[in-house]
Amino acid sequence: MMNYKKYKKQYYMPPVDCFDWTRKDAVEKAPVWCSVDLRDGNQALVIPMDLDTKIEFFKMLCQVGFKEIEVGFPAASETEYVFLRRLIEENLIPDDVTVQVLTQAREHIIKKTFDALEGCKNAIVHVYNSTSYAQREQVFRKDKEEIKKIAVEGAQLLKKLTEEAGADYRFEYSPESFTGTEPEYALEVCNAVLDVWQPTADRKAIINLPSTVQLSMPHVYASQVEYMSKNLKYRENVLISLHPHNDRGCGVSDAELGILAGADRIEGTLFGNGERTGNVDIITLAMNMYMQGFDPELDFNDMPSICARYEEFTGMSVSPRSPYCGQLVFAAFSGSHQDAIAKGMKFREDTDPEHWTVPYLPIDPTDIGRSYDADVIRINSQSGKGGVGYILETQYDLILPKKMREAMGYAAKDLSDHLHKELMPDEIFSLFKEKFENIRKPLAVDGIHFAQLEGGRIVANVNASMNGSEFKLYTGQGNGRLDSVSNALKEAFGLEYELQVYQEHALAKSSSSNAIAYVGIQNPDGTLSWGAGVNPDIIRASIDALITAINNR
Repeated sequence: MMNYKKYKKQYYMPPVDCFDWTRKDAVEKAPVWCSVDLRDGNQALVIPMDLDTKIEFFKMLCQVGFKEIEVGFPAASETEYVFLRRLIEENLIPDDVTVQVLTQAREHIIKKTFDALEGCKNAIVHVYNSTSYAQREQVFRKDKEEIKKIAVEGAQLLKKLTEEAGADYRFEYSPESFTGTEPEYALEVCNAVLDVWQPTADRKAIINLPSTVQLSMPHVYASQVEYMSKNLKYRENVLISLHPHNDRGCGVSDAELGILAGADRIEGTLFGNGERTGNVDIITLAMNMYMQGFDPELDFNDMPSICARYEEFTGMSVSPRSPYCGQLVFAAFSGSHQDAIAKGMKFREDTDPEHWTVPYLPIDPTDIGRSYDADVIRINSQSGKGGVGYILETQYDLILPKKMREAMGYAAKDLSDHLHKELMPDEIFSLFKEKFENIRKPLAVDGIHFAQLEGGRIVANVNASMNGSEFKLYTGQGNGRLDSVSNALKEAFGLEYELQVYQEHALAKSSSSNAIAYVGIQNPDGTLSWGAGVNPDIIRASIDALITAINNR
């Protein structure tokens, strides 16, 4: 039974009103990205990755462009320890990549972490302890001074062991459960840690502010971040890092507002993998920057490959609606959406091919390795003439008259509805050929001969049959070849219709130099019937189109 009264606000607002809503409204510069897929993401998997898989994942993260990668908690398990040792001993860490290791602020864990780091060129040692009111009261049963002492002693040990190792490791501190910590107390603990480290311009410290559990709306987190940014000691030598989780579904919003509030760095995962509802999705964050015209400094030009490899490595699935990378995120089934996209693509091609303003598509799918034909226009029972016409034009070179697109659109909707499935492009093409191309029943024409009269009129001698009757020769006159054939057929079989639409074009993608003609005839009741003819001879193609239109009455 749901009972909302058992819950109360758990977050803490800063002692002053911080967040300024009049500031800039877009993230314009890429933060420092740190992938935590191999640690935070890995520990959230039902079956954590094995050693070889983690190495392949690490290589992919380097290829994407991450310069900081948290590789694990080497003191937590033998696999984590051996993984870091292999990266170091097999020289798998690029010179421009820094690996990050996590450790609790406990002496024996910190010492084992430093053992694992021996020989590492570039490393960040990330130490943390929980500072929230709930954990102080319920888990550790320590007061504020005792919790701060844990953080300070951990910071001192990091500095001491680094100096003893003759290394140049950088340091990071997280007041875990920051969002459940009184901001002034979190500031006090972080400043005490910074007093130990004494960060400098060429060796900056990282203060990481995790939204370990999202306890508030994003603007509250942003206010907490800005309070810390404005009041931290050594601010010019400190990188403020954010580690948002997604318990309220606001991980991306937390991160974006947090950057606007002063953060310099983001820790997150590909596709938002992580405990409970996950970490912030770095792909979404980076692509949000990209679609507003800013360089995210990460390379997602082959998103399908990244998706496939991620699923292979983790056993997780990328949601078909996951922003930017899901199978269906560019798909338009709605007829009105398809029409707008098709028109937008044409408008861009004709007026401003250098910029992207296509309706319903925030980015160009081809930028990340997707295609218009396979990913954008998708046909089902909700689709309309625009999408069907777009597929026939772009994939099969068929430029249907406007009203014929409507007829073909209805035919596709009916088939999809009957089959209860999406129609693939080849199925749509087959449907077009079945319904509208070179149909020879009940009317069939076996041969035609033309003669020209004085004054330019044409005589057509048409050998035709209706409903399987014997072929006979019929004659008609007209202003042109198609008109003369039409008149012959009207006279022969008592047909009533008017030629309304005629259109033709070459089939550029055809290897046999075919042409296609489209004919629309208006019946006595006002309806239109359509036909198409395909033949190397455009005259024969137009006659076949007329015959098909008559057969479709």
